[in-house]
Amino acid sequence: MHPFLRAAPAFLALGLTGCGDQAPRFTQAEPGEARSAGDATVMKFDQNAFSMPSANLSPVRRLDFSVGNSFFRNPWVIAPSSTTARDGLGPLINTNACQSCHIKDGRGHPPQSAEGNAVSTLVRLSIPAGPEHAEVVRQRGIAPAPTYGGQLQDMAIPGVKPEGKVRISYETRTERFADGFEVELRSPRLAITELGYGQMHPQTQFSVRVAPAMIGLGLLEAIPESALLANADPDDRDGNGISGRPNRVYDQVTGESALGRFGWKAGQPNLNQQNADAFFNDMGLTSSLLTGSSCTERQHDCRAMPDGGTPEVSDNILAMVLFYTRNLGVPARRNVDAPQVLAGKTLFHRAGCQSCHVPTFTTGDAAEPEHANQVIRPYTDLLLHDMGPGLADHRPEFEATGSEWRTPPLWGIGMTEQVSGHTQFLHDGRARNLLEAILWHGGEAEQAKQSVLGFDNDERSALLAFLESL
Repeated sequence: MHPFLRAAPAFLALGLTGCGDQAPRFTQAEPGEARSAGDATVMKFDQNAFSMPSANLSPVRRLDFSVGNSFFRNPWVIAPSSTTARDGLGPLINTNACQSCHIKDGRGHPPQSAEGNAVSTLVRLSIPAGPEHAEVVRQRGIAPAPTYGGQLQDMAIPGVKPEGKVRISYETRTERFADGFEVELRSPRLAITELGYGQMHPQTQFSVRVAPAMIGLGLLEAIPESALLANADPDDRDGNGISGRPNRVYDQVTGESALGRFGWKAGQPNLNQQNADAFFNDMGLTSSLLTGSSCTERQHDCRAMPDGGTPEVSDNILAMVLFYTRNLGVPARRNVDAPQVLAGKTLFHRAGCQSCHVPTFTTGDAAEPEHANQVIRPYTDLLLHDMGPGLADHRPEFEATGSEWRTPPLWGIGMTEQVSGHTQFLHDGRARNLLEAILWHGGEAEQAKQSVLGFDNDERSALLAFLESL
């Protein structure tokens, strides 16, 4: 049981009649509410809950899912190798398999100690962009650091130096609720040690990122662009303090600007490009979308190492991994009719959380027919929101500023501990539970956070019960 649910039985004393004129009061579940992914919803609730195929996949297409899973799960090897379909790893890497970061297709975590390895965590790099960086910024959204590129690789194949070691420590502060209840929040402090290729550019910008959960990505891709843009309000014309806006990014296939949907700052337009980018930057593997070398021009020994052919990830393998990542199913919600969960849902809306974590969309035409015309409940708008100085990484990405983040989907969040073995949230895993994650919200979400800070113990318990039902 969540540590903040100890007083759960007392929720019956909640008087939710004073929710304000705008917030609804929920007394029963909505029709189909438990089926977060529509017909694709998975009825699996153990540690493998995030690794199941969409429930409406046919048996034949489940075989394709299994093939994609094998390339997602199994490690790639160094070239040259007899395993020619899976060689070419590195030379600089963060991991040797997708599953090593997205453990059981779930959420990653920061290093477990100040000296721990950064498994399932990476550090993005850039420098302030000048006029000379215009073309690379157009295509990559950032100006990469001269020696170390756009991402720090803290591992390497034999004969090549890793770029450095990631070290994260924490400072703490306390947030206090109106009733006196206190929560300790921790702020990460990043250090890069054992640099393998000399000093970094003095203006290098850093952003720590943990691997997100993989569920429901094909459904997010199938939300019509018009439905997402309908929620954008960059000038806050309705005066509610929420000014979500889309990120416009570069599509490697068309060469044009496109709506960003994936990544912590919505820096990728589609799932295939997201996958290709992960192969290239996390494992040093080329594809037809991303060619060349992930080693920078100043890393001579790295660039001299043998590769696994051109491309190292064939179009067929990339397509199989795409099919797999598109079709990882979303588990059904639990306890949607429970009075405490319904009370928490009312409080979620009372605080205004649904303004960014938009509950429901209907998908349109989809690359996979199973995803078309589904009523889904991802609790995201996929838009950028200014989250305030506390969460800022001060690193722009395409049109996202250093304090803006894409609203992460909340579906499946209550299964995090079951699947991933931890409850660490936010882009860098600083929050150790859902309550801490809420209290880090600032900027456009400051008003919602202040509303939550006014909740008493019973209300806190109800809100958390609702989130854990998702």
